[in-house]
Amino acid sequence: MRVIGGTLKGRKFYPPYLSPTRPTTDFAKEALYNILYNVWDFEGLKFLDLFAGTGGHSYEFVSRGAARAVSVDAFGESVAYIKKMAKEFNVEDRLTVVQSDVFRFIDTCTDEFDIIFAGPPYGLDTLDTIPDYIFKKGLLPKGGWLILEHNPDHDFTTHPNFLELRKYGTTYFCFFEA
Repeated sequence: MRVIGGTLKGRKFYPPYLSPTRPTTDFAKEALYNILYNVWDFEGLKFLDLFAGTGGHSYEFVSRGAARAVSVDAFGESVAYIKKMAKEFNVEDRLTVVQSDVFRFIDTCTDEFDIIFAGPPYGLDTLDTIPDYIFKKGLLPKGGWLILEHNPDHDFTTHPNFLELRKYGTTYFCFFEA
């Protein structure tokens, strides 16, 4: 895996097998960041990475100038790996790693983030509740985006905050706006 843009562009990271992570493919990731790059100025953004896995999206945001990224994952192996890579990439001052159940984290979080990315396991029973949960807790300012990665088994096009859907094979990115 590699960072595809910014100051860390081209830096590779080799995560060990981290069950139950499912890293976003390079093809889908490049398409996603092309969309984001054309809409957002990354400089100074606050970013939240839910179900962070390998931390790939957090590395992309800090690489592109985000002031702060927070990676949340319940699995100790993932948390340890993201911390290791934050140190190796020398971005520990802008990348905070939290080991927590994502829903518990959302319940206790008092921060707002400009962009939230959620890449839950596709088989997560509560996947369909994630957008409502985030909007109910007020984690995004007006105009902030939630990006939910999911498979074709879910449809959010009628959600009141739905903005856009992009499909890359069986990887879907659903964009929501506060």
